[in-house]
Amino acid sequence: MVMPSTEREAGVRRDDSGLVRGRVTPNAPLAPLVWFKSGGMAETLFEPIDATDLQTFIRGVDPAAPVWPLGLGSNLIVRDAGVRGVTVRLGKPFATVEQVDATTLKCGGGASGILVSSAARDAGIAGLEFLRGIPGTVGGFVRMNGGAYGREVSDILIDCDMVLCSGERTTVLLGDLHYTYRHSELPAGAVVVSATLRGHAGDRKVIGAEMDRIAAEREATQPLRSRTGGSTFKNPLGKKAWQLIDEAGCRGLRVGEAQVSEKHCNFLLNLGGATSADIEALGEEVRSRVKAHSGVTLEWEIQRVGEI
Repeated sequence: MVMPSTEREAGVRRDDSGLVRGRVTPNAPLAPLVWFKSGGMAETLFEPIDATDLQTFIRGVDPAAPVWPLGLGSNLIVRDAGVRGVTVRLGKPFATVEQVDATTLKCGGGASGILVSSAARDAGIAGLEFLRGIPGTVGGFVRMNGGAYGREVSDILIDCDMVLCSGERTTVLLGDLHYTYRHSELPAGAVVVSATLRGHAGDRKVIGAEMDRIAAEREATQPLRSRTGGSTFKNPLGKKAWQLIDEAGCRGLRVGEAQVSEKHCNFLLNLGGATSADIEALGEEVRSRVKAHSGVTLEWEIQRVGEI
């Protein structure tokens, strides 16, 4: 099979023995797919229709080409020069939630926190309400041990299914991920296609009320209607990142069209024309000022990908 040069340059090798059914887009703009609405292009964007399709595609990718999964595009800065290799986006076919038993759900890697928590509520499964406050997908918050409101994914995960860079599909148990705060040992380039989550029996009305409380608190305290990436920095042990940022005089600080939110100091905003370089530079300036003021080195929670 003769491939377009754009696919060859992206490291994609395919022949007639493997039929890829999903959508392959060379030189795909990523800015429309991420919350900041900034950044460059994906060398190759692949949107599979199921896990088998993803395996088929990955097996045809040059092993030297990086593979990177993209979820809802929150907690993410895509740098302006774009992303080399293959970007895998799990769309609607992976936005699924199935009830396994009275307290367990099997969730597709593209399912949002809102979808999962709502399905848990409808099934009378408590303990997953905090997912209502995570702006991402199952694949993303399994990788980073996403959390909010005193709970995190390591509290509810049983196992996850993933497709490795080799194209092999494997199941990994909770203990093998070696979770710490906002970190896992998920293999680089692995794409989480599903996860099994367990809560406990609860009252639907009580669960719904807690979800409503979380939604209202987020609306009141976070700039949800702006071009933002979510929480920018991890909370240092025993401290709040937003408070350290505020005390260092960074509330409202700007670099070009990028600004520290006035509403919540641990959120960065694209006021309209910011480049990813502006946003990242603003973050580094915040880190520098916090270090100078308090001696604390803030760690990025937002993932930064691509070429500078």
